Amino acid sequence: MFNIALYEPRIPQNTGNIIRLVANNGCHLHLIGSLGFDLKEKSLRRSGLDYQDLANVTQHSDYNHFIKTLPKQQVWVITTKGTRHYNQVAYQPGDILLFGSETSGLPTELQQSIPAEQQLRIPMQANNRSINLSNTVALVSYEAWRQHNFLGGE
Repeated sequence: MFNIALYEPRIPQNTGNIIRLVANNGCHLHLIGSLGFDLKEKSLRRSGLDYQDLANVTQHSDYNHFIKTLPKQQVWVITTKGTRHYNQVAYQPGDILLFGSETSGLPTELQQSIPAEQQLRIPMQANNRSINLSNTVALVSYEAWRQHNFLGGE
């Protein structure tokens, strides 16, 4: 349905939660670059429970390798620096929802390579830094899926 891309995720529990999420919402999870953990790590398995076999997960060495696998897909960057709210765009099946690492977000050069109108944000209270990565992925991916009447869901 949609492609969720995590750029250098650092916290195994977040990635485990996202693996469980994509097993349930039908998205394809892409892990890009160096990870802050081993994919066999116990905390990743614990938070992903037994959903790893049900999830579609692909690991990519870097962003250039990743984007070559989906060259024609629309990329939406979810960032605190976004210019529009995540619910103000029309998502299409196959779109890429790109999220930066929990500790440092996306590298400036990568973020600047994406047009400003494709950089989205989640509203939150003033003076707050960010929302947990797995919660952010859930919000945005379910909004995209909702726009397509939860196609394939029960």
